[in-house]
Amino acid sequence: AILYFLEKGAQPTRTVYDILRKAEFFKEKERTLS
Repeated sequence: AILYFLEKGAQPTRTVYDILRKAEFFKEKERTLS
């Protein structure tokens, strides 16, 4: 989905960056909990 938005350029770079940052945050959280 993220790649789709990047290709279309439908989302502002800021929004894409925020999505990626949140994804990384959740990955770290999962690693900590498990």
